[in-house]
Parts: sequence; C-alpha cells; structure tokens
Amino acid sequence: MTASLTVQTDPAEVGLDPTRLARLDRRLARFVDEGQLPGFLVTVARAGRLAHVGRYGHRDVERGLPVEPDTRWRIYSMTKPITSVAAMSLYEEGAFQLNDPISTWLPEFADTRVYVAGSATKPVTAPLMEPIRVWHLLTHTSGLTYGFHEAHPVDAMYRAAAHGFGTPPGADSAEVCRQWAGFPLVFQPGTEWNYGVSTDVLGRLVEVLAGKPLDEVFAERVFGPLGMTETSFGLRDGDDPDSLARLYGTVPGPPGGPATGIAPLDAAGAAALSRPAFLSGGGGLVSTAGDYLRFVECLRRGGAHDGGRVLGSRTLAHMVRNHLPGNQDLESFGRPLYAETPLRGVGFGLGFSMVLDPARYGVVASAGDYSWGGAASTTFYVDPVEDLTVTFYTQLLPSSTLPVRAYLRSLVNQALV
Repeated sequence: MTASLTVQTDPAEVGLDPTRLARLDRRLARFVDEGQLPGFLVTVARAGRLAHVGRYGHRDVERGLPVEPDTRWRIYSMTKPITSVAAMSLYEEGAFQLNDPISTWLPEFADTRVYVAGSATKPVTAPLMEPIRVWHLLTHTSGLTYGFHEAHPVDAMYRAAAHGFGTPPGADSAEVCRQWAGFPLVFQPGTEWNYGVSTDVLGRLVEVLAGKPLDEVFAERVFGPLGMTETSFGLRDGDDPDSLARLYGTVPGPPGGPATGIAPLDAAGAAALSRPAFLSGGGGLVSTAGDYLRFVECLRRGGAHDGGRVLGSRTLAHMVRNHLPGNQDLESFGRPLYAETPLRGVGFGLGFSMVLDPARYGVVASAGDYSWGGAASTTFYVDPVEDLTVTFYTQLLPSSTLPVRAYLRSLVNQALV
C-alpha cells in the first residue's frame, strides 16, 4: 500500500459490491453539495488491499482548490493513537510499567490536587488518593480535562489560563504540563473517564523517557519504520502551503435551528502552517490520507507494515481491549460531554475507543472494531472481524456537527457481501 493512494484491487475481489459502495461517495457528496462540508477524501481497504478512494469538493472553497490525493489535513486528535503507539513502543523496551506513577518522570504532578466543590475562582480541593499512573493517561481516566468542554469549574480554570482550544503562545510541552499540574483534577485518578489533555501529558512523558522532542521520537519509532514521509507537526520548510486544506466552521442558524453553512476559520487554522512551540501529542499533527493509511494498516496488521514493525502484536491486542473497569461503556463510566466517539456501547483501551455492543451503539458495526477521530471531523476505524480499514478526511470544526462517522460504518458495511 503506497502513499499515492493507488487503488489496488477491484472491490468485488475483496467482498465489496462496487454498486453498493458507490452509495458511500454519493451520501458524502450530498453534505458537500448542501454546503455542509467543504470537501472530503475517504478510503476503504480490505485484507490490506486498497479497494476504494473517494474524493469530492474542495480543500479551499473560496479559491476553488480541489481535494487532491496529496492534500494535507489537520488530523488533530488522530495524533493521539500515534502518541499512544510511540509510548507503548517504549513500554516494550522496559522504560516503564503501566501502573507506574507519572510523577517518577514528571514530578510536577506529585502534588496535584483534586476538585471537590466550589467555583473556578474558589475551588475546594483534596489531595490525591492515588497517583496519576501511566495507564490513566492512556485511558483518559487521569482526571485531566479540556478547557473547551465548558462543563465543569476546572474547565473554566483551564480557559482562564489560555488552555481552551489551544495552549498559551510560546509555551513548550514542559511548561504546558507544569501549568496543567497546577490545576485540580476533575476527579480522583481511575474513578471516571473524561476526555482531556491526558495524551498531551503522555507525549511529554514520552519526550522525557526518550530524551528527545516528540517529533524526533515519532520519526524514529513510527514514521520511519512505516515510511510515513508526509506527517509532521505543522507544515515543514519546503512544504507547499497550498497543499494544506483550509479549516472551516459552521455558520450558526436561528436559535434551535440548523447551521446555515460553513465559513473559513483562518485564525484557528494558521497554527498548522509551521512547527509549533508545543508539540501536542494530543492533536498537533498534519498528514495526508496515504500517509495515515500506512499507520492504520500497521494497526490492522498487528503492529507492522511494509517491512517496518512498530509494536508487537500482543501489545497492540492489549491496547485495543476495553480497559474500563467491569467492561463498562463510556456512557456508564464517563461524563456526558463531547468526545471523538459516541458513548453508548463503546469502551476505551490504551489510546483507542472500541465498539462493545453494536446494538447499544446504534450503528451496524462489528464488536471489537476500534477507532478514533479528530476535531475537524477526520476519523478512522479498523474492523478486525471484517479485516477492514476505513479513513475519512475533511476540515470542519467541530466534529460533532455532522454524523459522518455513523454514515461511514453503515454505508461501508452495507457494501460488504
């Protein structure tokens, strides 16, 4: 499988009905024609053979630039699985155990407090009952949060310190983590699930353990072995700025009504034009569909692709199991807030969500299919039962605007014959 996105097989040869598969592109194109998406690129591969690539619309609507196979996309939280894989490659070398306290290497978290009551300006806090452990970061059970949730007083504390949809200008990973350690946790580690900056802290832990910046760790442990040459923290020197898709957001409609269209978010999108000071393990990468497909295929193949092995197959199998206590789903163990996945019938492992109960999930899917997505509506999933990978790219904030992820599963699965 190459980064050029060359279709390698007739869909029928891998059990996909081409006529039924065409429904996928038609439905996604409707979102574009109705002014709800700028454009998209979607890939479907089975048994390691790329069977379908669909693209439609524009990477820059105003300038009339079409979506191309080599378009670069802000993948935001699809950075998280890469960070998790890099961390677990260190685990395989004996750099840490999953139960180790992160304060062993990040001492600023040794005395982090936990929110109990009060407001953002006058919180009542308690000491940690147990330390934040590495597995808490990998599973989002650390008690860390995101400022953009706007659902808890601690979220407001993050925003007040410029930790909303981004971090303080000029602050590197060490400084950002020092600041996060100064905020109280939303809950005691291990007692709930909350989507937050856990993977960013994991990225900083990886830097400390490896003794080098996160981009160098990724190059050495993930990108190099997998031949991923087009994935980076922001555009690099020599990259064509026009290759980066423009970022869009929704135009609100009347109160209680649907959005009326999309509009550029150039201020938010500009952060990806160059290498940032903070190398966000939780959301900092840009990539191409062909490049990221190499990573997704590495997951499907048990940790290796195209001659390069990143993880052992047993390690990866452990990562994509549900690690929530009692095999609970995110709705029962988590908080009712934004995440890059539905919560009903879905569990969480070491860096991935996975479908536990397709009926409760409410979409045709295989039990055990695992996935993650990004804030600009990008997503991927791996279905081990059907030996299938699906990736999708666009640039629309927030990812909860349209039910694209549900459509992907239903429309791909209906084409399996």
